[in-house]
Amino acid sequence: MRRLAAAVVALLVLTGPNAAVGLNVFEAELGELARTQLQEIARSPVVIDAVRAQNLVTSSYSETMITSLDREWAEETDGDYGRPLIDATLAREVSRYLSKIQEGSEGLFTEIILMDASGLNVGISRVTSDYWQGDEDKWKMTFLVGPESLHIGPLEEDLSTRTVQSQVSLPVVDPDTGKVIGALTFGIDVEEL
Repeated sequence: MRRLAAAVVALLVLTGPNAAVGLNVFEAELGELARTQLQEIARSPVVIDAVRAQNLVTSSYSETMITSLDREWAEETDGDYGRPLIDATLAREVSRYLSKIQEGSEGLFTEIILMDASGLNVGISRVTSDYWQGDEDKWKMTFLVGPESLHIGPLEEDLSTRTVQSQVSLPVVDPDTGKVIGALTFGIDVEEL
């Protein structure tokens, strides 16, 4: 707890009250977590099978189709209409698996997002603001970089939960081909490390 408080004070001194872009004093711990527990989840059969199955469907999606789906998702998150796309994603076996992992993490994981080869959500532990993650570092710095990649995002203060978090992302690799087929992102509450 003392280390977290010192990190938050350093963040505020260095960057002001709007969080620390590019500064992550927990990078070593997050890297170790990624190489162990997170890698194990990324290699699980339920994750691999879900990404393989969705890639068969979404590999032919045009940019227009992806944009349309992302817009539909955003409209559904407003809550004024039904949520068929969100509810279908949450109902998937892989989403239930990721939700159980988050629940069992005792607060360590704030969210888990599984993405396909297009950057679209395959599975989620909780509702995300976007359906398409392909324009964000969590996907670009893993899926596009290769099977050994790892992306540790900056520390960010979540004002709603009063926690300091970082996103840790790694590729999902097909064990049969060794090729990257998707990406997996974990929101980590660094206070729980």
